[in-house]
Amino acid sequence: MSDSATAAPETPPAQSPSLQALSTEPAFLPGGRRRHRKSKPFGPGARRALVLAMAFPVASAALAGPSAFAADGSPLKATPDSAPDTAADTDPGDQQLITNLTKRIVDARLGNNVSGVVLDAKTDRPLWGHNASTALMPASNTKLATATAALTVLGPDHRFTTKVSYGNGTLTLIGGGDRLLTSADLDAMATDAVAGLKAAGLTTVKVRVDDSLFPEPTLANGWNDGYYPDSVAPVRALVVDGHGVTDTSIDAGQVFAGKLAAAGITVDGAVARAQASSTDVPVAQHQSPKLADTVHQMLKVSDNNTAETLLRMTALGAGHSATFEDGAAVVRGVLSDTYGISLDNVEIHDGSGLSRANRIPATTLAEILDRATESRYESVLGPIVDGLPVAGEAGGTLAPEWGRFDDPNSSCAVGKVRAKTGTLTGAIALSGLTKGTDGNWKIFSFVENGSTADANSIKDAMDGLAATVNGCWA
Repeated sequence: MSDSATAAPETPPAQSPSLQALSTEPAFLPGGRRRHRKSKPFGPGARRALVLAMAFPVASAALAGPSAFAADGSPLKATPDSAPDTAADTDPGDQQLITNLTKRIVDARLGNNVSGVVLDAKTDRPLWGHNASTALMPASNTKLATATAALTVLGPDHRFTTKVSYGNGTLTLIGGGDRLLTSADLDAMATDAVAGLKAAGLTTVKVRVDDSLFPEPTLANGWNDGYYPDSVAPVRALVVDGHGVTDTSIDAGQVFAGKLAAAGITVDGAVARAQASSTDVPVAQHQSPKLADTVHQMLKVSDNNTAETLLRMTALGAGHSATFEDGAAVVRGVLSDTYGISLDNVEIHDGSGLSRANRIPATTLAEILDRATESRYESVLGPIVDGLPVAGEAGGTLAPEWGRFDDPNSSCAVGKVRAKTGTLTGAIALSGLTKGTDGNWKIFSFVENGSTADANSIKDAMDGLAATVNGCWA
């Protein structure tokens, strides 16, 4: 699903080209001294240590941080916190980038509440910033944080399991947090279940769904009523074919019951919700694709529902309850404790970025991407870079059908920019990476809140900033 709260779902794309396809040089392996690192060497042991370290209780205060808004609700203003770099040894191309960004960030289309930052990935040198530490509503750029935590806690090879059990004349479909579960998967599970039923001489069953893995509430703080079920469904552990309905669990159970009926089993009564018994007999199960593939799709099309499911499964993987609050606390812990990313002014209330209470500075978003592009974290966080939409590539949120990178200033960057989009009413963001004129990878993040310009005009201005970082709009 698109990161716009009103846009229609997009078709999941085929596997995207790697960074190598965007360059004649090898895939992204930045080097250079990391001056600000607090993070430690990462491996399975570190992941286990992280999980063990996150003990209950998770206080609500863990989610809180200074708001970017004053008590009266008006946006707080900040002066640029990183002046243009005018050092004598600055690369001429970087100096032009600095000059151009300083001029273009005040584009009237972006409004008065805009922030941005650019890092040089090779040297880890902050090249330019404008209100970079001001916490703004990040929209779907929040998914970068969600993906980082999920891959770190669960691992890229993790799979989610959906099960069917039998007991007392009832088949129970048990949700396991697989947002990519399809009706074909349910058909295969029904086939296995029917074989067992018929072998036992049974031709009639009740059907129940167990989605107790995710407790209530199913809606996050900061979600508008108009968001669900189209932009995001109430979050449950069971869903089929990504159906945007209010009760995805009952819907999945009904699809499963239909498969049973088609195979000659009589379904007794309506599908209802009930927890499976510990004495039930397992009769079928299905495993999801690897988490790396799930993250790839989530970022490419900005799927809100997948993000919310991953937030809860990450909380479970860290030994917490599968709630919005605990999921957000685990995300904060991963960013800070594992990767040394600043949480100053950060507020997270969901996994998708639909919450209008979220606040993340551009500098934090850039730091997340910085870690994802480090060679030492490539085996864990590589799916984030690979999943970023490519400017002009069909199927992602930077595709031509979304009106991205299609104006005279930014069209030169088609195929040269990877970035995560973010779109809500009153908030547009773009964070990603591209090569500069010096051949080094640049990491950027731009976030605006409250512009009164047309959303497409704001996006054109954002795309122009990315093209400026690339250097093709000189």
